[in-house]
Amino acid sequence: MSSHSCTPPPSPTLSTPPHERRDPHERGGTPTRVILLTGPSGSGKTSLAARSGLPVLRLDDFYKEGTDPTLPQLPDGGGADWDAPLSWDSGAAVAAIDALCRTGRTDVPVYDIAASARVGASGFDLGGAPLFIAEGVFAADVIAQCRAAGLLADALCLRGRPTTTFRRRLARDLREGRKSAPYLVRRGLRLLRNERSIVARHTALGAHACAKPEALARISAARAADGAGAAVRS
Repeated sequence: MSSHSCTPPPSPTLSTPPHERRDPHERGGTPTRVILLTGPSGSGKTSLAARSGLPVLRLDDFYKEGTDPTLPQLPDGGGADWDAPLSWDSGAAVAAIDALCRTGRTDVPVYDIAASARVGASGFDLGGAPLFIAEGVFAADVIAQCRAAGLLADALCLRGRPTTTFRRRLARDLREGRKSAPYLVRRGLRLLRNERSIVARHTALGAHACAKPEALARISAARAADGAGAAVRS
């Protein structure tokens, strides 16, 4: 799914009290930090995150359920607007990122996009990694909170050709049966028209827009910086 829209969700707050929250600048160990990876739906976030070799937190698992009365609706009466930030539980996503940075593990929901429902939960463990990626169409909406808490290593927005993104997204969504074919075509055309404004919104929220090669280079640089920091502190 993708983000562009309308009214942003209220800024989530970190669940951990400030006096208990880890300050990465005051500890001798390597601080755990997050790279937020966003971009239009179909831009290649999931495949790029997998190529990075880092643990990956799927932020799309924090969508609200289809029965949630707070879901925003499409103005044409076509159902829930899954591309609006208010269709996503930003507070739960920030709490999961915070827990991973503090303790290295957390429980995350398992979301079925076709059913628009959470179908379970699973444990997510960083395995001692000092850096991880949190990827999803609404990742830019939590940049400010992660930066303020000292958790942010980088924030990236994948940018490509809108027509390529359209084809990739539609093929994936039809293959996975995410929604009905007519809905997916209408949504895909709407996102094609809005792709540049989607990227502009993400950059306004603090993400660096780039193509995949630059994104991979910045991820590698963040890993190297963390490794160098660990060597200095050891």
